Amino acid sequence: MDKHTMGRHRRISRLPRTTLASRAALAAGALVPTIASVGSAHAATPQTAICTSDQPGLADELSEDINAALDGSTATTAISLHDRTTNTTCTLDADRTFDSASTVKVTVLGTLLWDAQKDGRALTQEEKDRATAMITKSDNDATTALWKQLGADKINGFLQAAGMTNTVLDSEGHWGLTQITANDEEKLLNLVTHANPVLSEDSRGYILKLTSEVIPSQRWGTPAGAPGDAQVHVKNGWLERATNGWRVHSLGAFTGGDHDYTITVLSQDNATMDDGIANIEGVARAVHQDLNAPAADARP
Repeated sequence: MDKHTMGRHRRISRLPRTTLASRAALAAGALVPTIASVGSAHAATPQTAICTSDQPGLADELSEDINAALDGSTATTAISLHDRTTNTTCTLDADRTFDSASTVKVTVLGTLLWDAQKDGRALTQEEKDRATAMITKSDNDATTALWKQLGADKINGFLQAAGMTNTVLDSEGHWGLTQITANDEEKLLNLVTHANPVLSEDSRGYILKLTSEVIPSQRWGTPAGAPGDAQVHVKNGWLERATNGWRVHSLGAFTGGDHDYTITVLSQDNATMDDGIANIEGVARAVHQDLNAPAADARP
């Protein structure tokens, strides 16, 4: 670590807990400037969730309950979800772009495994340690190290292979400012949860393992209201900037038993991080309730 980077690390370590989320902006050896805005700068506009389902009545119920959960929110919210058991999908503004914050870390891990597959090699112990810290603790230093190791060409190669055509890396190399959409994140979750030619079974299993071991303090968001018998996989992102307020995102996959669905909720224009979490969890509870009715054993 050079003196400049070390000094910056020390300054960040003294920030109060309420600003910890801004660490998600660390990328490529630089702290994202808070005075600049990258990505969508749209004011929140009323949107309606559009759902389809093979199960009679479920699409209308989900649409109504998602819209009710967002009623009164001033945040700009995008949603994409897919339940394979009932062939149900819901989208809301799902092609809008957002700063990724730490949700991009799943893409970094996907790229690392995809690249190792191509070389026919296993991850080194150092790579495993960094991947574990990056996903389970949302460690930024580990992310930056892997981001530099992989480079933009490999990451873009993975995005192309994954069909994530609307995901765009920041031109200055800030991983936290990667532009993402809810639909592209759902494509990534689909790759992680189902057999495909991009990620091997071992690679998918590794991602699912790490996202199921996220530390308790970061298991908010899409897991709220999930049925007690579901295996929960989650990766969240949070970032405050001078414009568009807090970006608060949550990616969730729910497997095991009869469960086979994924939920992506992205948001910005939140006044506080807690507002963003509450916004996401309201949507998540509505989705879990409708997809699992009349499930009784729900997570608090």
